[in-house]
Amino acid sequence: MKYVPHPYQIRAKDFLLDNPNAALFLDMGLGKSVIALTAVAELQDCLEVDKALVIAPKSVARNTWSAEAQKWDHVSHLRLSIILGDEKTRERALASDADIYVINRENVVWLVERYKEWPWPFDMVIIDESSSFKNPSAKRFKALRRVRPQFRRVILLTGTPSPNGLMDLWSQIWLLDMGQRLGKTLTSYRAKYFTPGRRNGAVIYEWRPKVGTTTKISELISDICMSMRAEDYIEVPDMIEAGMTLNFTEEKALLYKDFEREQLLQIDEDTIEALTAAALTNKLLQFTSGAVYDNEHKWHFVDETKIEALADIIENANEPVLVYYNYIHEKERIMEALKQYRPVVFKGEEHILARWNGKRIRVMLAHPASVAYGLNMQAGGRIIVWHSLTWNLELYQQANKRLHRQGQTKPVLLYHLTVKGTMDERVLRVLKGKRDWQAGLLHEIRQMKKLL
Repeated sequence: MKYVPHPYQIRAKDFLLDNPNAALFLDMGLGKSVIALTAVAELQDCLEVDKALVIAPKSVARNTWSAEAQKWDHVSHLRLSIILGDEKTRERALASDADIYVINRENVVWLVERYKEWPWPFDMVIIDESSSFKNPSAKRFKALRRVRPQFRRVILLTGTPSPNGLMDLWSQIWLLDMGQRLGKTLTSYRAKYFTPGRRNGAVIYEWRPKVGTTTKISELISDICMSMRAEDYIEVPDMIEAGMTLNFTEEKALLYKDFEREQLLQIDEDTIEALTAAALTNKLLQFTSGAVYDNEHKWHFVDETKIEALADIIENANEPVLVYYNYIHEKERIMEALKQYRPVVFKGEEHILARWNGKRIRVMLAHPASVAYGLNMQAGGRIIVWHSLTWNLELYQQANKRLHRQGQTKPVLLYHLTVKGTMDERVLRVLKGKRDWQAGLLHEIRQMKKLL
């Protein structure tokens, strides 16, 4: 796809080129990844950067960066190596010849230890969702801190740099300037800009910023940090498709293909059979959503790729998220996996709708048929995640309109969790093609029959 950048994207890219250590605090949907990739490409063209390292949440590391590089023509030449999996697989990825190496944040400690006796090979480090490094006591921050003097360039990317307050900023800014602006230590930062709040004896549970602290800190870091709000640069309300295409592990991809070809799925001691093309179509969609039903309508777990991606989206969003599901097993598994957010299932109840529109629900699950018509939900949030898609174009469009409607004050972010090379992509093609849902379904069943 030809990349035609918005003026703000050009401005942000130039900011990264002009500042060796810089942060882009941009709202979701403004294209942080493609901005960073563009900067890397230009820096490599002028030989200022040889190898770049991207540190990201696991699902983002696995899916987003490669997809973005392949999507845009001007960066499609960049070679990416994804450092995930067991140690042997990670070693192979490190040994490959690439321009950008992408690793999940959980493996940062391993990576630093890996180069303990060797020179650090990456002259540029990009930390995607840098707020995950907000805790200076975390092993991942301490590991990066040890090798930070070897970085020539550092980029921080996040839309939520301080989700819990200004205390979250210190470690992130330290990774940019090694303490030049906010102090060499967290203790000195606290002493200068905060006063103790709630405490129990000598144990302080809360630090309150002193009067004028926000302004002072903003002034101190403004030369290396750029902040943008989506509503300032995108016509409101707009709907932005934020992705995301996911990848199964090699093992799960082979299992899926075998099921697609043989119509049989062996899970532990249970065999699940799809007797018709329609049944197989449905069960393949169940598979990509993480579990498959047997003939007694008991579901069997197969994969957690989508739930991991959903958890990352919710963690990084730091605002209410509406999740659409199609199967009961999805609802049950999501409720369990995200229980720390106290998720709520919505079936049209007025009291739950009032809580949602009052922004008192962090994660709300709904079946698209339950919210398809007549509900004004736009006051409660702007993020929609389709954990699994529906064939029904009308239901799909109406469900999206619950947030994307008059009265919405921010761009709506729309995530489709689709697994590459699976039935998910076929459903999305039907929806994007604006076909009648039934005609689309029948067409895909006919296509499936050709495989049988």
